[in-house]
Amino acid sequence: MKNSYYLILVLLLFFSFFSNNIYSQTTGPETGTLLIIGGNASDNIYIPIFKKLAGGDNAEIVIIPTARDDNSLEQDAEFQQLLDRFNKYNFKKVSILHTRDSEVAQSQEFVENLRTASGVWIQGGRQWRLADSYLNTLTHLEIYGVLHRNGVIAGTSAGATIQGSYLARGDTKANTIMMGDHEEGLALIKNIAIDQHLLARNRQFDMFEITNKYPELLGIGLDENTGIIVKGNIFEVVGDHYVAVYDKTRWSAERDTIISLPNNSKEFYFLKTGEKYDMLNRKVIE
Repeated sequence: MKNSYYLILVLLLFFSFFSNNIYSQTTGPETGTLLIIGGNASDNIYIPIFKKLAGGDNAEIVIIPTARDDNSLEQDAEFQQLLDRFNKYNFKKVSILHTRDSEVAQSQEFVENLRTASGVWIQGGRQWRLADSYLNTLTHLEIYGVLHRNGVIAGTSAGATIQGSYLARGDTKANTIMMGDHEEGLALIKNIAIDQHLLARNRQFDMFEITNKYPELLGIGLDENTGIIVKGNIFEVVGDHYVAVYDKTRWSAERDTIISLPNNSKEFYFLKTGEKYDMLNRKVIE
């Protein structure tokens, strides 16, 4: 039974990267849910959503703080403040998963809590740190396993961007470099680039640098305290502000129309709370 479980996970991971490299379709997870937040997430909005998706009072969750820098991690060396943040919402079983060593991320002992987790929360910081530690490791495989068991993977800021297949702002030198020395994400959504802190940092035109080079990618940008809940190929916007969609169309609710745009166009449109989008067919669901 255990061997067959790992065979399924290996095939899922292999197909994830194979399909991401071959096909230009944007697809979400076949099972499970993603909660992707654009940074500065209000706990009172998103942690209850996360808890419900992870199974409510019976949820078993893993928090990954690896995107944070060493100085900030040292300020809460035992992760007590981080644990208290989630214990406040009456989670019964919470654990921390953190390493800077990809060899450690390959170990059976390290992923033990992931194997039974119903939810994973990935903290913000710099997304390249997550890639360095976990990309193509057993930890990465077990994150897919959480989805395979119909669990939820949540992430804010860096924890949002890492869920895409193309890693926007993945450069180790500066977060203003859109296409840097790390370009591969966990690919929980295929054929997509995800940006965050969008309007708060005036980033709404930065995505075109990526989509101009890789026109097959769907681009989305999430403003702060704004997120999407992804089930299959559909996402729904939640939170206070807007999600920008870069799909080479011009969409207007009041005009009830979709206009295709040329590849070099620098247009996007916004979706707000409650609005839904079909990533596979690249259209708003009305």
